[in-house]
Amino acid sequence: MRNSDYYFPAVALGIAFVAKLPALRRGWRSPLVRSVCFLVFAAAICFFFAAPPTIEAVNDLTGIPNFSGPLVYCVMCAFSCACLVLIVNWRGGPDETVRRSSRRWIAGYTAAIIALPVFFALGDAPVERLRDLDTYYATTPFIREMIVTYLVAHMVSAVVTTALCVRWARAVGDWLRVGLVVLVIGFVLNLLFGLAKLTAVVARWTGRDWDALSTTLAPPIVAAGGLIVTVGFLLPLLGPQISDVCHAWITYLRLGPLWRQLRATPGDHAPLPQIPWWAAPDMRLTVRETVIHDELLKLQPHLDDCVRQRAHDAAIDSHASPQDAEVVGAAAMVVAAVEASSRTPEPDPQAESRVPAGAVALTAALGPGRGRLVQLSRALHSPFVAAARKEAATYSESSTR
Repeated sequence: MRNSDYYFPAVALGIAFVAKLPALRRGWRSPLVRSVCFLVFAAAICFFFAAPPTIEAVNDLTGIPNFSGPLVYCVMCAFSCACLVLIVNWRGGPDETVRRSSRRWIAGYTAAIIALPVFFALGDAPVERLRDLDTYYATTPFIREMIVTYLVAHMVSAVVTTALCVRWARAVGDWLRVGLVVLVIGFVLNLLFGLAKLTAVVARWTGRDWDALSTTLAPPIVAAGGLIVTVGFLLPLLGPQISDVCHAWITYLRLGPLWRQLRATPGDHAPLPQIPWWAAPDMRLTVRETVIHDELLKLQPHLDDCVRQRAHDAAIDSHASPQDAEVVGAAAMVVAAVEASSRTPEPDPQAESRVPAGAVALTAALGPGRGRLVQLSRALHSPFVAAARKEAATYSESSTR
């Protein structure tokens, strides 16, 4: 792997950790919030300290050859423990059961983290190895035990978390299920990393040279696995927010045709509110909906229910559903009213008797919520609405002659 393959994920995860700090300050008492933040932090420093330039710098700084080895292994064990603890807190259950399970995993991995530097201190690793420490010292007393300890701890975490996520994913849905599926992929990659490393180490014990499994195959696997696991944990937390933002933008864009139709003609339009460039899409959508409702309210004196009825009947004759025909009729009435309002700011006195019916019909067609408003905007492209617009424009031209 290139050095950038380590540092880019470290920077990305570091940014994610900084972005989660406000939530950590607000929810410090929540084990789930603490677990998420610690996992992202552990993943970031794991990538950072596993980069060969960082390994070399740490070794030079401490003056101890291969000091980075147990340091990186301890960080990886901390990441593995964070995955287990987060899964336990994420699934929930009785508070005492969750706390007991979390304490057991923390105690087990704490013991492993303590054992790693002890094994390193008892062993002898005088030759600095930046990329192949596992296989180079696979047969060295105590260093061998250190390597096996971190690999077993890593693989136990991968197996347990994979089994828990598979079992849990069958009982949930939506973003949580997506996150669990992504987690399974990440944990399987972590397991493959451990198997590749352990296979290369065992091969050294039997006198074979399968170092490529450890130095070439395993690093990109664990890099992808670490990123995927972190994304899997963040998806259920950020997914609903992402969905809301995307839905707001899509709705905002879909209301564009109706907004432009109502604002296109000259006349006394209300000034648009000033929206800062950093405004959230929800605010932009609310402003657009407000403007549309205001413009529709101003059009009420020009709404002609006869236009609506003709377009509605034409849509029904073309085998449209009653709901679609209702929206098409309302859209035709609106475009005709826009043409009428551009011709004269005051309604035709002969049409005054039809105004209440048109306004009531439009209100009924829109209904509650913004879904019908989007349908009204989409219906502007209907050929029946185009026919109503052409008829209204022709009437406008003939009346001005």
